[in-house]
Amino acid sequence: MELLFNFPLLASLAAIFFAQFVKVPITFFITKKIDWSLLTSTGGMPSSHSAAVTALTTGVALETGADTPLFAVAAIFAIITMFDATGVRRQAGEQAIVLNQLVTDFNKFLTDAKGWQNKPEQQKRKQLKELLGHKPIEVFFGGLTGIALTLILDMIIHS
Repeated sequence: MELLFNFPLLASLAAIFFAQFVKVPITFFITKKIDWSLLTSTGGMPSSHSAAVTALTTGVALETGADTPLFAVAAIFAIITMFDATGVRRQAGEQAIVLNQLVTDFNKFLTDAKGWQNKPEQQKRKQLKELLGHKPIEVFFGGLTGIALTLILDMIIHS
């Protein structure tokens, strides 16, 4: 039952859910389309990965202090996660864009050259996931989301 009172864990989970949920209205504001699939997708503004790890780190700092080994572990974990979100995962997304364009171009070639692309929709290959990683601004705002949400939760819970 003590798990239910683990503030850094609860703050991190709240940050994940909040960051995922807020992607829907942000995208609606930009595109004027509601996309509920954003609730479970990767990528986008703000980064739920960054929100989670900064909420965890902030929660640990508030609970144990910033001079503890536990805070050091959480901080390094956050730095690595946020670096990865803008590095390796972002590059994988960029490669997916290029591969999807190659597939589109190849399919157009088959249609134009041979006319053999008249297969049923179920047989067509799903596009690779292009929103794997985050732009630096998405990671930044994800980090701010995690910190701000944790500080608000701390004021509510510990006041």
